[in-house]
This record gives sequence, structure tokens and C-alpha cells, in this order.
Amino acid sequence: MSHQARVVIIGGGITGCSIAYHLAKEGWNDIILVEKGDLTSGSTSQAAGLVTQFNTSPTMMRFRKYSIDLYMELGVFQQVGSLRIASSQRQLDHLKRSISQARGIGLEVELLSPAEAFKIMPSISEKEVYGAVYLPQDGQLDPHGATYGVANAAKALGVRVMTDTRVTGIELDDKREVRKVLTDKGEIITEIVVNAAGIWAPRVAAMVGEWVPSTPIDHQHIALKAVPGNELPADMPCFRDPDNLVYGRAEAGGVIFGGYEPNPNARWIDGVPWEHGARALPPDMDRFEQLMEGAIRRFPFFEKAQIIHLVCHPDALTPDANPLMGPMPNTPGFWMAAGLSLNGFGGAGGMGSTIAEWIIDGNTTIDVTKYHAWRFSKNYQDPLVAAEAARECYKYYYELLYPYDEDEFSRPRRLSPLYSRLQDAGAVFGKKNGWERVNYVHPGQPSRRAGADQRVWGFEKPPFFDLVGKEHQAFRERVGLIDMTSFGKIEVSGPGAVAVMQRITDSDVDKPVGKVIYCQFLNKDGGVEADVTITRLAEDRYRVVTGAGFLGNDMGWIQANIQPDDGPVTVRDVTEDYAVIGLWGPKAREVLQAVTADDVSRKGLPYMRAKEINIGGAKALAARVTYVGELGWELYVEPRWAVPVWDALWAAGQPHGIIVGGYKVLDSLRLEKGYKYFTADITPLENPYEGGVGFCVNLEKGDFIGRDALMKIRDSELERRLATITIGDSEYLTIYGGEAVMDGDTTLGRLRSAGYGYTVQKNIGYVYLPMDKSAVGTKLEVEVFGQRVPAEVAPDVLVDPKSEKLKA
Repeated sequence: MSHQARVVIIGGGITGCSIAYHLAKEGWNDIILVEKGDLTSGSTSQAAGLVTQFNTSPTMMRFRKYSIDLYMELGVFQQVGSLRIASSQRQLDHLKRSISQARGIGLEVELLSPAEAFKIMPSISEKEVYGAVYLPQDGQLDPHGATYGVANAAKALGVRVMTDTRVTGIELDDKREVRKVLTDKGEIITEIVVNAAGIWAPRVAAMVGEWVPSTPIDHQHIALKAVPGNELPADMPCFRDPDNLVYGRAEAGGVIFGGYEPNPNARWIDGVPWEHGARALPPDMDRFEQLMEGAIRRFPFFEKAQIIHLVCHPDALTPDANPLMGPMPNTPGFWMAAGLSLNGFGGAGGMGSTIAEWIIDGNTTIDVTKYHAWRFSKNYQDPLVAAEAARECYKYYYELLYPYDEDEFSRPRRLSPLYSRLQDAGAVFGKKNGWERVNYVHPGQPSRRAGADQRVWGFEKPPFFDLVGKEHQAFRERVGLIDMTSFGKIEVSGPGAVAVMQRITDSDVDKPVGKVIYCQFLNKDGGVEADVTITRLAEDRYRVVTGAGFLGNDMGWIQANIQPDDGPVTVRDVTEDYAVIGLWGPKAREVLQAVTADDVSRKGLPYMRAKEINIGGAKALAARVTYVGELGWELYVEPRWAVPVWDALWAAGQPHGIIVGGYKVLDSLRLEKGYKYFTADITPLENPYEGGVGFCVNLEKGDFIGRDALMKIRDSELERRLATITIGDSEYLTIYGGEAVMDGDTTLGRLRSAGYGYTVQKNIGYVYLPMDKSAVGTKLEVEVFGQRVPAEVAPDVLVDPKSEKLKA
């Protein structure tokens, strides 16, 4: 049997049903949802059904709030509220920080005292309750009933639902565009496929030659009978107790609760069997025992409860515990909405609405950068690496994870050719996209990999504060080296390279060979999709350099915006083809000139130019660009030459007091210079003008993505801008970004980047402020762990505002 559809959605869980409903709600017809079993026959069927708004991600919070509104509208939600309990002082501190972050993104929540928490939930033990957060809008639902409620609403709008129909393949045309969906009941002609197949999503993606990392992790929850005399009321709020690793809700006087074991089990990492459906897996009571103990600590009478059943089922987790959303760049018409990472019912309503908006309008009104389905680099194509990352995300879903903690699993994975030299220096390594990178250096101490270090000092001043300060001083006053091999490096080449690069950038990149251009990729609304430097290596060849974590995102954006009439274009990941050495500081030129006969003077190698030089027999592309704000270079060399070049620079720098630095000092240095960080300071929701990078925009170069929107923005008055503020006095404050910025009782926004500037001896933050509040000298406050700290709008650039040192 043959069908035709405008859109085919694969997967009959809550996400697939939500997407179908929202597309139909927007007036689209000929929508088919295909499910290999019955609706809810995957992970949806085993969910516990709790839904809360509380989340410090602005995007996920909006998804969850929308989801609750949708379920309420459809009559499938019980709004009993939720109580999040702090069972330790550290969790209370974390809760205070989270409350400030939530306020900063528009969710008004208050911290309750232990007495207030007991009043809301009298059944809990009074032992070790330090405080709580109560959200009356939260609640619970029946997973089966809620999914059918959304599906029935979709069917009422004309969506066709085909159950007991398994997708066996997806046919593409010679341009790799979606043409047909093949099933065991016939074919469906279509141009758009949405992969909402849950734990089977990687196998469906493989049908079109795409790869996405998503690992099934066993998740367990238990149902206990009511304990006579301690029956839980039906309208009792849902509860979450992260210290005890559990969550739950009342059910028939008893309870359903689950949690997150620190030793989770990954299964089927090479693909989930098609035959697996709604059935539960054999439970592991030994592993669940630690959760049972946590629940009993909070509800002591649970020890007397009889077990009804213990359910084990797998949930799909990605390596960063964020969903996989959006179009796959190499396969036009193929979309992802999977890897929900424990955000199923909470996120599904909002995600369904956003995917529908994205398909219809080609863009989204919220920032989904961290959810882009193509964001992961080839590092995660190893299923063992992806699984270990997913297991670690699960472990820390409730267990307290501090801002300075680093990944512990699957290390070391990717090593710079300079790794041994960095070990000799006493490096403390962090991890980014699989790379071992230097966070800071502890001279005289053995090198080590950072992990859950912050458990030692909590939310106090970190023990490496002074060490980073010494690195900072060296870069400002002398000279330093940083290994930056983990930089993402993309080469775009071929006859169509210029056309492609001109289309996707806001700057004019049709410049002479050797020119380095700092610019952004924009969406059609003028929002920032990437923040990169581009070097023109030849007439038909560019190198795009981006952050280690943005490689997959930026490659996907380039590939998605190549047009047939551009001419042949090749896009390659060349990250591992080159080591990168950063050399910066007032003495950097003296050090570099000592190891090369090539002219590296201001005239011989001007700012924002690159040329090949010779260092002891090695060819190095010396790019005069910086994220530090001081004179210096990024030196690109073949890996086999990395150590000799490093050694030469190190030796030449000895008379100048050269040091080895790490990535933590980069944050301190760039904050003082007003340099922005993509995904924190500038995102798809901000345009270059309000984000402080409007100087990159060249509206006269011709058409490019976002130009029309920027033309309108340029001709109107900005309503807000990214401002630099200083917070408190010269004493270090534990601010990490996300804290609420206040003007009296009004929340103006949230801190984006934040940290300590050692040169100016101030705590520095960036925040978007209304124009009438953004003048230098304006007095504000920042909420830091529940306390209001005075703040003041400062000049955008705090050190070397005219960049005289930088361009020397």
C-alpha cells in the first residue's frame, strides 16, 4: 500500500505525538505518525509522570512551562505542586544559586524554611531538612493517558496514526533529500521525516547514513503500598530530594518513586533491538537498594511498606544530557527529535511546539543551540565513549555537580602532542570534546586530571585562585604559552568556497590571502549561530577556527547552507591535522623573533594577518590574533613539530619569565577585554549589535544570511545591549554566571559570563540591560547565594580600551 504525506513522524511516544499535534495545530495537513507497536510502547510507557518547571536552562524551563500549559489545556494534568528538598547545607547553597538563576530567566521562586516545607509536606522526616523550593504549578500525569490525550487532539486535527507499522528504510534522491519512508506495510512518499523514535532513534538515523549519539541507560522506579496510619494524600505535591537521589509522587495512599544511581547501567550501546517495546527489563534490586535507603531517610515509614513492583526500563541519554533536535545538515528533510535525556514529559510539549515552528518557519524563537542534533563531533562516534559520557550524566543528574567539576569517565581520550610537556609543567587537566586541556598549572606538583575537585572546597574561593592570578599577571606583564590544539578547525575549499563563506558570515571574507577575519554566522533573524575566526589560506581555501565544543555545530551550519549553484565545495574537519600554540604577552614578539629569521615585526606581520614562518625547521602558520587581549600569535604546526617548536619558544622565553598557562586564565583575561563567548554572551536570540560585536557586520558586501534583519535593526533603536558590570569590591565572589541582576525589586536579567579580573581586581559580569539602565555608573545589584551584592555598570572594555598593547 502506498501513501503520501507532507510530514512523516516516526515514533508514537509523547514527543512524536506532540510534534504531530503542533504541526496540525498550525494548519499543516497530510501528516502521518508511524509507530512500530502501540502508542506509548517505548520509554513513554514506563515514565513516572512527574513534571516540573524548575530548571536553570532558559530553554528547558520554557519547554517545561509550555508542556504544563498544554497538558492542563488537554485535561491530562494534575496540578498538585512539587517540593524540592535540600537535605544538606551544600544542597541548600546550590538551591540558593539555582533560585537566583531561575529568577534571572523569569521564574519567580522562593526558598522555604524547614518549617514551611513540613507544613506543605507533613509526611517527611524532619531530620536533615535545610530548606526547600515549592512550585504550586507543577504536578503529575498518567503517561499512557497523557500521550493518548495529545494523540487524540492531533487526530482530531487530521493527523493519521499508523500503529503496528515498522519503518524499514528511508529512500533519498541523488541530492540526499528525503523521498520516501519504507515500512513493512508499504511506502509513504514524503519530503520531511521527523525521527522521534526514542531509544531506537540512532538506528532510524542510520537509515539515511546519519549518526547521532544516544545511549539507553537503565532507569528504575518502584511502587509501594500504603502504610496503615501513614497514607499519603492524593493531592500531596510531588517530591524531589537530590541529596538522597530520589523523586516521587503519591499513588493510592502509597508512593511511586525512582532516582538516579551513581553506578548506572548502559545497555544496547550498539543499537536497541526492534523487538523491545513496552515491556520492562529485569530489575536490579541490589542497585536500587541505595535509592530505597535514600527514600527511607526522607520517609522513614517506607521501611514498613510492601513492594508492589520494581520497574526497570531504558531511557535515551546523550553525552551531554541534552536532547537531539533539528534538521540534519547532510540530509535535507530529515529531522531529529530524540535523545530526550530524562526530559520526556517535561520537555515534550515545548519541544513539539519548537520542532513544528522550526519546520514551518525555518527558525526558532528560542535558543536551541545546545540541542542541535548535529552538535557532536566524531569523538563520540565511538559507542563506548558515548555510553560512558551518558552514564556520567545520569550519575550527576541528582548528585551535586559543582561548576568547576570536570568529567571523570572515559579519560584520557584525546591527547595533544604537547601532553607530555604539559605534564612536566604540572598541568591540571580538564576535558572538552574528549580533549585533555590544561585548566591551570601547579608548578612543582605532579600533573593530574581534575574531576569532582570542588567537593573539597564547595562554594568557597577555589584553591587555584592565586595560581591563576600568577598566570594572569604573566600574560599581562611578560609572556605565556598555552596549548590550544583542541581548537576546532574546519577547512572550506573549492571553487564555491568564497560564495559559501560570504553567504554564512556577517563580515566580508573575500579578503587577500593571509587575512584573518573575526566574524559570526547568523540566522535569518540576525541571531548569532556561531562566533569564529576565519583565515584565508588561498583564493579558494579558508580555515575556520572555533571552540573545541562547537566543532560539530559549526560544521553542520556550513554544510546546511551550501547551495547547488555555489560550485564544488569541500568541508573538512582538520582539527587533528594541526597543533596550536598560543604565545601572548608584551614580550611575545621578542620571544618569537628569537626563534625565527622571518619578519614578525608590526609591519612584517600586522594584527589580524597570518603568514607561514620557519621555527627551527618547522613550518608554522603564525596568525596574529588573540583571545587574551595582548600582543601575540596562534601558531599552527603539524603535530610532529609541536614539541620542537614548543621547546624553542620555552627556551627563548626564559629571560623574559615565560610561563605555561591554561584555559581558566583565558576567561579572566578575556573578561577584562570585553571578548564574548558564544552560547553564554551571544546566542541565536541576540544580534551582533546588541551583543557588542556589531563592528564585525558589513552590510555593504552583498547579501548574506541575516542581512535583511540586520538592516532593519540598524535603522531602529536598540532596546537592550550587553553591558559589562563590576560586582562587589576587590574581594573574590563565588559568581559563576546565571545569577539574577536586580534594580530594586525588578529583575533585569541574568549574568552571562562572570569571573574575576586580576588586573582590575574586580568581579566582572556581562548582562543584557535595557538601554536606559546600561549607562556607565548605573547602580545595580546581583543576587549571590541569596544575598544582594552591589554592582555597577562599567566601561565595556576594562583593560587597554584602545587596544594599543594588542596592536603594538
